[in-house]
Amino acid sequence: MEYSKKVMEHFESPHNVGTIEDANGIGEIGNAKCGDIMKMYLKIENDIIVDAKFKTYGCASAIATSSIATDMIKGQPLKEALKLTNKAVVEALDGLPAVKIHCSVLAEQAIKAAIADYYKRQGIDPEPIVGKIEDCDDHASCSI
Repeated sequence: MEYSKKVMEHFESPHNVGTIEDANGIGEIGNAKCGDIMKMYLKIENDIIVDAKFKTYGCASAIATSSIATDMIKGQPLKEALKLTNKAVVEALDGLPAVKIHCSVLAEQAIKAAIADYYKRQGIDPEPIVGKIEDCDDHASCSI
């Protein structure tokens, strides 16, 4: 399996690894078939993501997509972060092998789950804003 240079950089030296003690948005998404689990921690102030960290148990692609996705949403308003697609994550990494595309879907869904958690903590129903959050267990549904 061939990984891009960018995937290897983010796998070998991932950005934003860890937890945020006072996170006000936490989302966890898993894929039972491959065993990848992503947990995203967001610190949100005035609807801006001021910090984002992650803990991921998974392969090089899962770690790289978590790393770059957190880079892409830091400093962004929530409505912009919600527009982040798995396709944008894949492009930012200069591609992923087809069998690893589901990792980018996990990153997108973990961010949405953390934002949904933030809205729930504010007493706001997140589904009309964020959409339905689903674990990605069927690789066939995990495509760009």
